[in-house]
Order: sequence, then C-alpha cells, then structure tokens
Amino acid sequence: MQFAHSTLDFNGPVAILRLDHQEVMNAVSLDMLGGLVEALDAVEDKRDEVRCLVLTGAGRAFCTGANLQGRNVQKPGKSAAGAALETAFHPFLRRLRNLHCPLVTSVNGPAAGAGMSFALMGDMILCARSAYFLQAFRRIGLVPDCGSTWLLPRLIGKARAVELSLMGERLPAEKALEWGLVNRVYDDAALWDETLKLARDIADGPTIALSLIRQLYWASEQNSFEDQLNLEFESQRRAGATEDFKEGVTAFLEKRPAKFNGR
Repeated sequence: MQFAHSTLDFNGPVAILRLDHQEVMNAVSLDMLGGLVEALDAVEDKRDEVRCLVLTGAGRAFCTGANLQGRNVQKPGKSAAGAALETAFHPFLRRLRNLHCPLVTSVNGPAAGAGMSFALMGDMILCARSAYFLQAFRRIGLVPDCGSTWLLPRLIGKARAVELSLMGERLPAEKALEWGLVNRVYDDAALWDETLKLARDIADGPTIALSLIRQLYWASEQNSFEDQLNLEFESQRRAGATEDFKEGVTAFLEKRPAKFNGR
C-alpha cells in the first residue's frame, strides 16, 4: 500500500511500514507524516490480523530528521519552528506509543533528529552496523524535540543524553548497543532477515499479553510503586482471561510448544 512518502506491506501477521522519500534520505515532511498516520489507520483496520509492526526506512537511511527543503530560514524569529510539532509530529508519536501490538524499529541507516526519536519508539530496536544516531538540533540552532529529552535520559542516563544533545556528535550503532540504547546490531546485509525473523517470533506470541507488557513499561516511568502494582494486577487479570493464557498453560502441561492465536 502506497501513502505519501511511505509504504505499508503485510507479511502474514507482521505489518511493515517504511519511510520512503529516498531523495532526501527519508527526511520527514508534513506530507510524509500524513502518509504515516494514514498507514497506521490501515494497520488499525487490521488490528485483529496484525500482531507486530516493523518501522524502517527505504534505501540507505532510516530517517534524517525534519525535511528543511523549501522552508524559509531567512527571517529569524518569524519561522515558528515548533508549530508542526503538536499538529503533525506529536500525533504520530502518540499513535506509536498507543499501538495495539509490539513495535520493532529496524534502523537501516542514519537516524537523526526526529528520526532518532522515531527509532527509539521501538519496543525492540535493531540496527545495521553502519547505522548511527544523531541529535542534530544544535547544528541548526534548535533544541531536541519529538520526545528526545524524555526518551534519552531514561534509556542512557542524563549525562550521556545531555552530551549527545549539546555536542551533536554521531553515536555509532556499536556504541549505542554498548550504552543500552538499542537491543541488537547486525551486519548490514543481515539486518532485514534478522528483523523479519524477530518480528515473526513476536507475532507468533500471545499478542494481548505482549501489548500489555509494552504498556506496563511505558506507564512505569510515571507511576509510583503502588500504582504500578495496581496496573500489573489489572493487566494480569486481562491477560489471564485470554485464550492464549489457556493455550499457554495447556501447552506447558502437555510439554509442547504453545500455538498462540492472539486472542
């Protein structure tokens, strides 16, 4: 399925959403964001079938940040640089945050600025060895946005987050793995096969429980211990009422692999 500067494909229960504006290394425009939101609508329309979403880039980049081509940068103080955040970028990020199934980001190349934030929204973040991350904002006189200042300190600590933002230096995939920013790094040629393998493994799992797991960890950053205990209790009640829970217990007792159906 083709949308504005984005494509959506289905591989069984795995949906694959690609940022696809290769002429600008998948830099994000308002048109692209509109296409991405429409693609997520299509994913939601098939929510009973889609059990994992992969977000990646077409060509040699994941996403190099906001598309600055055509913007008027000659009038300091007149550009309203943050105007598109709440109207376009934030709705897309919120949709990823509230996705009904696990999200895998496959970082096939540079992930800069907003693109870095998109990559870090993944529940599992896989990288090509040649990929790198970049907090590019300081290079054009702006501050980090698209959730960077929330995501980064929670993933790698304040000191490293501030350093990346103040210095604007590239963070190679191997160093990102060492810092705990990403989950796995693969040789470039192996990344896509490994991404699909992992996504299919997730899609074959107990979808409702996996969705609840991702929501629990998102909520844990704001919750008190008591609040989190209560949320775990409610989530466990929901998971325990699923067909997959019954199948999991039966398979365990029968000493065979479980065959989850996502219900």
